[in-house]
Amino acid sequence: MAMEQKTYQDLKKEVWETGSCSGCGGCVAVCPADAITFREIGDTSAPVQSGYCKQVTDGVTCGACYAVCPRTVPPTTETLGNYIDLLAVKTTRNIPRRQSGGAVTGILAHALDTGMIDAVVTIAEDRFTMRPLSVVITSSEQLIHDAGSRYSWWVPFLAALKTAVVNRKYNKIAIVGLPCTVQAVSRIRSSDNDLLKPYARSIRLVIGLFCTESFDYEALVGKKLKSEHNIATWEIKKLDVRGKLEVTMKDGSTFSFPMKELDETVRTGCHHCTDTTALFSDISAGSVGSPEGYTTLIVRSLIGKSFLESAVQAGDLVLSGEVDPGAIEKLASAKIRKNSIN
Repeated sequence: MAMEQKTYQDLKKEVWETGSCSGCGGCVAVCPADAITFREIGDTSAPVQSGYCKQVTDGVTCGACYAVCPRTVPPTTETLGNYIDLLAVKTTRNIPRRQSGGAVTGILAHALDTGMIDAVVTIAEDRFTMRPLSVVITSSEQLIHDAGSRYSWWVPFLAALKTAVVNRKYNKIAIVGLPCTVQAVSRIRSSDNDLLKPYARSIRLVIGLFCTESFDYEALVGKKLKSEHNIATWEIKKLDVRGKLEVTMKDGSTFSFPMKELDETVRTGCHHCTDTTALFSDISAGSVGSPEGYTTLIVRSLIGKSFLESAVQAGDLVLSGEVDPGAIEKLASAKIRKNSIN
């Protein structure tokens, strides 16, 4: 059976039931029958399927869910991967909640304002509860308002891609996501599955965020922060992951938690991922390797370079400082050693 013709039953056996599901939401987005979903509460380690499948039930060739899944290919052993430029960048725009240099928001805000893109599929946070949600953003004002999310929370990210492409008909979409999401989008872009081609044609830019692991909201916020440490979400200013979890409160106080203490809050599927730097993106972004106040950008494609250069020429971004590739490689190598499945 060809890969593109495998069904959700194969995906369930190979990925969902093995605990390796990344939770990216790619299968949710591309299922033409809307038959795959994630539970909102309870066990969210893998999707659930309604039982109806065009291919299994009606004999209509599909295979979209299997074709998009990032866990049906071998894990990578690359650290930095291929790239054109390695830069330290910050935005000149006023972005109150920005992380590091705010370069990702700067690039996307410029692209929205100039019509280079018409929508951004990304993650926003409820400011009171910090609960994440997958959203479609169409204005730079909204983008800047929602800036600062650490993308540390798990959410079936690509679920909003169907809204953007199928329901709202956007055709110049930028996607910002973690490496697993980027891997899924890469599979969409390169697939010859006809059901994925409308998505591929609509994706203009993919920005990947450095990631070592993603946290389950209920496990981290509900149990670890609220129950065990009496930290209320509405009193948190921001969360940051830099070798440890740093919690900055609105009153200026800080708490930090070693990553080992947070193992039980990490999604099971993250332990099957060896990609730290979003190798399949147009631009990868993170704080590691750059001076304080700057964003590290790994420009991987000519598409990514054109978006970056346009924002620089418009004065929305400035380039400064040296990047330490060794720091990035060290972080990426540690993840590969930790999560390699022998």
